[in-house]
Amino acid sequence: MGVLGSLLLTAVLVVGLPGVASAAAAAPEQAVSADEIAVEPSTVDVPGGPGVGGTVALDTSLYVPSSATAATPAPAVLVAHGFGATKDSVDSDAREIAARGYVVQTWTARGFGASGGQVALDSPDFEVADASRLIDRLAARADVQKDGPNDPRVGVTGASYGGALSLLLSGYDRRIDATAPIITWNNLDQALFPNNAATAALPSDTPARGAFAGDGVFKRGWAGVFFGSVGDPRRSDPARPLTCGRFTLAVCNAYTESATTGRPSPATTALLERSSPSTVTDRITAPTLLVQGEQDTLFGLDHADANARQIAANGTPVSVIWFSGGHDGGAPDTSVRGRIGDWFDQHLRGTAPAAADVPFAYQVQSGVRTRGDTPTGRTVLADAYPGLPGPEASPPVGTQPVAVTGPPQVVVHPAGGNPASITSLPGAGSALSSLGGLSGLGAQPGQSARFVSEALPEATQIAGAPRVDVEVSRIPGQPGGAEAVLFGSVSTRGADGRTTLLGNAVAPVRVAVPADGSPARVTVTLPGVAAPVTAGSSLVVSLSTTDQGFDSGTDPSAWRVGLAGGTGLTVPVVPGRAEAADTVPIWALVGIAIALAAAALIWLVARLRRRREPEATTDDAPPLQVSGLAKTYKGGFKAVRDVSFTVERGMVLGLLGPNGAGKTTVLRMLMGLISPTAGEMRAFGTPVRPGGAVLSRIGAFVEGPGFLPHLSGAENLRLYWAATGRPPEQARMSEALEIAGLGDSVQRRVGTYSQGMRQRLAIAQAMLGLPELLMLDEPTNGLDPPQIHAMRELLRRYAEGGRTVLVSSHLLAEVEQTCTHVVVMHRGAVVADGTVDEIIAGEGGASFGVDAPDEAARVLDGLDGVREITVRGSVVQADLDGLTRADAVAALVGAGVAVETAGPRGRLEDAFLQLVGENGEGNS
Repeated sequence: MGVLGSLLLTAVLVVGLPGVASAAAAAPEQAVSADEIAVEPSTVDVPGGPGVGGTVALDTSLYVPSSATAATPAPAVLVAHGFGATKDSVDSDAREIAARGYVVQTWTARGFGASGGQVALDSPDFEVADASRLIDRLAARADVQKDGPNDPRVGVTGASYGGALSLLLSGYDRRIDATAPIITWNNLDQALFPNNAATAALPSDTPARGAFAGDGVFKRGWAGVFFGSVGDPRRSDPARPLTCGRFTLAVCNAYTESATTGRPSPATTALLERSSPSTVTDRITAPTLLVQGEQDTLFGLDHADANARQIAANGTPVSVIWFSGGHDGGAPDTSVRGRIGDWFDQHLRGTAPAAADVPFAYQVQSGVRTRGDTPTGRTVLADAYPGLPGPEASPPVGTQPVAVTGPPQVVVHPAGGNPASITSLPGAGSALSSLGGLSGLGAQPGQSARFVSEALPEATQIAGAPRVDVEVSRIPGQPGGAEAVLFGSVSTRGADGRTTLLGNAVAPVRVAVPADGSPARVTVTLPGVAAPVTAGSSLVVSLSTTDQGFDSGTDPSAWRVGLAGGTGLTVPVVPGRAEAADTVPIWALVGIAIALAAAALIWLVARLRRRREPEATTDDAPPLQVSGLAKTYKGGFKAVRDVSFTVERGMVLGLLGPNGAGKTTVLRMLMGLISPTAGEMRAFGTPVRPGGAVLSRIGAFVEGPGFLPHLSGAENLRLYWAATGRPPEQARMSEALEIAGLGDSVQRRVGTYSQGMRQRLAIAQAMLGLPELLMLDEPTNGLDPPQIHAMRELLRRYAEGGRTVLVSSHLLAEVEQTCTHVVVMHRGAVVADGTVDEIIAGEGGASFGVDAPDEAARVLDGLDGVREITVRGSVVQADLDGLTRADAVAALVGAGVAVETAGPRGRLEDAFLQLVGENGEGNS
């Protein structure tokens, strides 16, 4: 099937995302150890259902903690698995919830794994009825807490297929006391046939049927992957078509019809809607925690939005979490899983902390991926979910208009809808994005209209679904049917011109276009996202006629697409706060006071000095110029002598040298921590001196980070910034944290940090205010290989857009991969200065890939000036000392040696050792 095919199928088969709850979260008093949980597998016979008759055997397991007894009965939780999976896929989830003291019921849904029956897509007559029978069994157990006869105290959770089952079960079975569905749908018809046009007759915030309107566009990519994943003909009725696998005939026929015509018939719509939580949300009374993924091209944030609005309309308690994952991005992280566990503690036991009852939380990704390729970011808490009842004095949501401009543009839809634009692939959007993404392919030529905003003056956090008003009209004399199908998206465009598709998703819209040539005006609801947009970036709205993941039709057509009315783009924003840190003990406050007093004194002295010595900077001057720099300590020790180099904007410059070369001394002088004995240092054209105003444009840390261990990372950063005396709004803390990629860890006490996390916090501190010049001393100390890789990407990204990075390091391979330029120091002096390629190619070093390395070494050894010949496999390296590489190649070929490659020596390490010697003693 190939790697990509396996990736797509795996995304479907494991949508029961691991980690529903976390034993690492605040453990309740009833918590038990893993070896105190008994697992009881069994086969349970349930009624076959309408038209089936007899019974269907379900493969089930019951997890019973030792704390649950007849004398001390415990609440129960049902854990449902995802589509194509089995009870085994939620084993770890069940054990973690059982470790909190709950009796946990898992099972393999009918049509999957070892269970009998056929897949009916969470039908109330089949899968939902099966779950109710399992609740009956829980009610018969003495170790399960009861609210009444045949009424156990019970919650339900699950992801995707299991999430919809959780909501449907809550609507059909009033015994459910709490539910926590994850990355699931509101209306399955609208999930597979989405339409994102909002009209005056049906605004997208209308309750009842949710945020959906009109006839949708078939999501053929995801639908095909789902249907193909359960196509096992060996376990189906021999009288049934082999192409139906283990699906019911009704589901099989609905898919066949949709894949053939691209539209749902009334019968298909009725079948899909019967499997939709939207049919029961008006009667769900169990407190509901909706967890939805921000990276999800299958069930987007709009589905959680519709569920939240409809359930809350009943007066039912609702909380919403958007997390940095989903069908395209992975499982909820520890903090989200902990909130799910706390939700059950609160509503099944009444024992959860107040922090469990958060109306709305969303995660903001940093773009940095750490151990396990996990995206990092921060969590924002809001006082209410947008659109739901909340404090009138502080509205929970606002909108920010962003002016996007561009003339009306002609777009074409090719016959057959091919070639089509590729924005993402089912289940792989996030993974492909980390590799550069398929969005880089963009729309096919002539198929997309784009409208671009000016650079945003300040950072903006989008939280929700942007909207844009557009007009679509026919072009006289050109083909075009009664309607146009368009795919809307929003991207960011950085100062370097690089674009990023927000959410890795597009929103399809079907627009009825008048035949008389007049324009059809429609408000397009774009994909819901939670995404930071940095200051200086632009927003790009794109409307394309094709997308690989959807059926855009087969007829050729041409349309004129333009902006309507000049309202531009409406961006939703949700005011919130960073997740609160732990309480600081009183003895720690004394340390804070002392640190603040010392910092205030330093700031006051520096400010007075700046008043006496006003400085002027030159914006076109290099960020850093060092000329003849020297430092001699008492006793005559010369740590630095006659160091000179220049750092230009956009550079990532590596300061290299063996221990004792003088690198840290140079950095300390550049930061104004010590004064040089001789020479001059200029930053942006201004002399660098202790307390100088120009230091506010420089961020740095030297000789390791130092933080107050009893404070959280965020509190340490706020304390540091307060000590600078600069206004809080200039800290740009959220942007620094995004780049540093600390995620939720920034709310933990620093005393719990690993060395790598401390390094990240130090990077974030150095980046506060987003200084134009960033200087770091050994930033990768204490980091493991994945963290080093993330740090490398961090430094590159920071330098984008004209900022500059100076990094001192002894990891030559990392410098080679990260830096654009290198300054090599030895015994306090500069021995080489240039680009990485120039340093590698210096000293006449050359590398030859040959078929006979030993013979090649013999030939080179006979040439004048060639020395230090090294054979490494099929590669021969040598110092040519004036002999040109072309002459060396000619000599090798003349001797009968086949030369496959020829280039510089090839490694920074080799050039470094050539400059400073194997032991740092230099070469004679």
